[in-house]
Amino acid sequence: MPAAVRHLSALDHVLVEAQRALETTLGDPSASRPCPADAADPVLPAPARRHAAGLMRINHVGEVCAQGLYFGQAAVARDPATREHLLEAAQEETDHLAWCAQRLRELDSRPSLFNPLWYAGSYAIGSLAGLRGDGWNLGFVVETERQVEAHLDEHLESLPAADQRSRQIIRVMKEDEARHADNAEHAGARVLPPPIPQAMALASKFMKLVAYRI
Repeated sequence: MPAAVRHLSALDHVLVEAQRALETTLGDPSASRPCPADAADPVLPAPARRHAAGLMRINHVGEVCAQGLYFGQAAVARDPATREHLLEAAQEETDHLAWCAQRLRELDSRPSLFNPLWYAGSYAIGSLAGLRGDGWNLGFVVETERQVEAHLDEHLESLPAADQRSRQIIRVMKEDEARHADNAEHAGARVLPPPIPQAMALASKFMKLVAYRI
């Protein structure tokens, strides 16, 4: 006889979400794909190394926020297909999280001290978006990924020329983000009305200013 399927209680769901939060903000995530950085690690002058670390810390925070957003959306998604789409995207974001964390260690730096706050805020936003319905849920995915693509382009321009390891990571991240946005659009994402995209961009700007240093 097939094993009985266990249905999770409300407490079980809370514990699952708490474990995800702890693993994302305080754990050591494992990537399912090899890190794309295969160039030699250059000896960068101290100012260039600090700048590269600041940019990669921003990218790490972005992945923490993506995890919070997607898990928050998935927790309240009504359609199983939408929930699966969000969890698949979150898994690839875990790869990004692990790669950024590895690169920060290589640059003798660390993640943002405010990661638990970034995650909590993003989870709350994702849950609220999901409660509006799956079309809005996917619309947040599209807008988030398009804005992330834009700031990754900025980082490719701003990184020290010799830092090819960080560039290789960012290029693969950018390709993944574009695919996540395209998949969400094809799955029926709704276009977010003003001022939501503008508010998201403003929040992102604040996050980048803080995460670059702390």
